[in-house]
Amino acid sequence: MHPVEFQIRARDGEARSGVAHTARGTYSTPCFMPVGTRAAIKYLSAADYERLGAEIVLGNTYHLMLRPGAETIAHFGGLGKFSDWRGLTLTDSGGFQVFSLEPKMDDDGVTFRSTYDGSTHRFTPESAVHTQQLLGADIQMVLDVCAPLPSPPDVIRVALDRTTAWAERARAAHTRDDQALFGIVQGGIDETLRAESAQRTAAMEFDGYGIGGLSVGESRGEMLPALAAAIAHLPHDRPRYLMGVGDPASLVEAVALGVDQFDCVMQTRIGRHGTALTSAGKLHVKNAKHALSDEPIDADCSCEVCARHSRGYVRHLFQVGEPTGPRLVSLHNIAWTLQLMTRMRTAIEQHTFDALRQQVLAVWG
Repeated sequence: MHPVEFQIRARDGEARSGVAHTARGTYSTPCFMPVGTRAAIKYLSAADYERLGAEIVLGNTYHLMLRPGAETIAHFGGLGKFSDWRGLTLTDSGGFQVFSLEPKMDDDGVTFRSTYDGSTHRFTPESAVHTQQLLGADIQMVLDVCAPLPSPPDVIRVALDRTTAWAERARAAHTRDDQALFGIVQGGIDETLRAESAQRTAAMEFDGYGIGGLSVGESRGEMLPALAAAIAHLPHDRPRYLMGVGDPASLVEAVALGVDQFDCVMQTRIGRHGTALTSAGKLHVKNAKHALSDEPIDADCSCEVCARHSRGYVRHLFQVGEPTGPRLVSLHNIAWTLQLMTRMRTAIEQHTFDALRQQVLAVWG
């Protein structure tokens, strides 16, 4: 028995709607996971995520192991109890953050400096597993090597081979049977390498599969064929997770290829700067033209922000530097994205997914 049992409820082409059962609860797919980097989504609390209807929230292993420390979080009973978030949690391995710091890497692991105090730390596939077992998320990710794009073929090859070798070591080190472990597929935008990475990773029989190293600077036209090449070699009965992707066009295109779950910081990052996701595209709420607008951010959105507040009011909050402004737009953007996922699940079940996809691409493509 896998710590994640995945049931597909409906299909429309390659798009699939399903439910994943973990040791502690279930989540519906396709799903979007908001990112709570340091055990919180900036400006939001666990009570907010509950009201928004999020089912899984992401935590960042790199940041949490440095502050407050994995042992501290274990003392509180794990990441969910520490933040009093009653839904599910997923921790990334921290690899993406570490590789953005230009660390020293070898076949055994990676050495890097803390962004907090400059102290030196070492990550291996085994220590990444051990740290995440202490963090206690429902799903943890293996330590992978995320090569920047574009990279020369030899760099992509080393990243793929190391990711595969490290995945085997992570599999062997993982001992918590109440915590799922997902492997990660790499390979840049090379379809042959993506297929190879997916085959080698799938052979290890993980509980689910992350597809990493995409949406790191390449175009959507380059991303989608690489993604399709990986998915073709991943098992049908396991969740597929496209890591770090959250723009509406990429969400619908990836679901059309058979992806089940996503995470992204974009929703809250742009929200903090006054940009809202709407059914008509991006709305820059700080623009002067909204000063006297009594319209909500998006009349088609059912979130609490759109139900209560005008564009004019939200703009005012940004104009005077009131933190409630970034908070409200962040709340809206997460709610809007979760509503999009619900619409996708419904469309798959009603076999109208392609019509929804075209509708989203007409605005966001």
